[in-house]
Amino acid sequence: MTLTAKVKQEIAAVHPGSTQARAAQVSSILRFAGGLQVISRRYIIEAEVSGEPAALRLARELAALFAVRPRIGRAAGSSDPDAYAVRVLEQGEMLARQTGLMDGRGQIVRGLPNRLAIGNPEVLAAVWRGAFLAAGTLTDPGRSASLDIATPNHETAMALVGAAGRLGIEAKAREVRGVNRVVLREPEAIGRMLTVIGAEEARREWDGIRQRRETRATANRLVNFDDANLRRSAQAAVAACARVERAFEILGDDVPEHLRYAGELRLRHRDASLDELGQQADPPMTKDAVAGRIRRLLALADREAQQRGVPGTEAGLPDDHDLG
Repeated sequence: MTLTAKVKQEIAAVHPGSTQARAAQVSSILRFAGGLQVISRRYIIEAEVSGEPAALRLARELAALFAVRPRIGRAAGSSDPDAYAVRVLEQGEMLARQTGLMDGRGQIVRGLPNRLAIGNPEVLAAVWRGAFLAAGTLTDPGRSASLDIATPNHETAMALVGAAGRLGIEAKAREVRGVNRVVLREPEAIGRMLTVIGAEEARREWDGIRQRRETRATANRLVNFDDANLRRSAQAAVAACARVERAFEILGDDVPEHLRYAGELRLRHRDASLDELGQQADPPMTKDAVAGRIRRLLALADREAQQRGVPGTEAGLPDDHDLG
């Protein structure tokens, strides 16, 4: 089951609370899942929802709150094979006025009724719950993670954005391929909205997936970082060995004993780090002491090479070594 289906299944069982909130949720479902039609001068309301349980619940709420008798049937021509249509064929105009699909002057409302858009937190949560049940999608965590609602028009999208803002959650209106959408992209905002609409179990699953992916991404970055460090260390060791060998060629027998010892230690343990070289020394030395002696050895050889007009220690570097 997809995350979207899990959220819808979970919030379909949530009781909105007060009668006002219940009515707000029903109004929101009708607004986002269908709409008002005029057929033969008669107002008909139809909403398409996913799954028979959701359709039955909507029908029960319409009957209990607005005293209408909806009809339920398979939604024809839907891309969702489990889509059901809930239709109100009688008293459609009265229901449209009561749910805010139509205003007091008989004009169809393009956005959300003010009483829903600026309601209390319980009402605002019911509006968002209804919107998600009707037209919501939750994608897996990742670069393109989002919680979004497909809306009938720009006005409805802006009203839903405002409702989210009153809940303290940032949402944005977008038009994607000709469809107006309200989108949440920040993980914190998505998590908070899932909690607000009552999808706590889905939120825990979503957060769990996100944390696992972030852990894997962090581990991959660390592996790559370690690999890069190892490559740099290996390149540095190869370069140091080549320069030490050239230093011995330049200086011959004129190498101070303590510097010769450090250089030979480097050549005997070509893959070792400076720390490891210090531990191999007798007596043990710090890595700074080892590095200092090798540095003085190379500097001494380079000065001698310059005085004699011969190539210095860098002449011993491999052809493909990057000095930068």
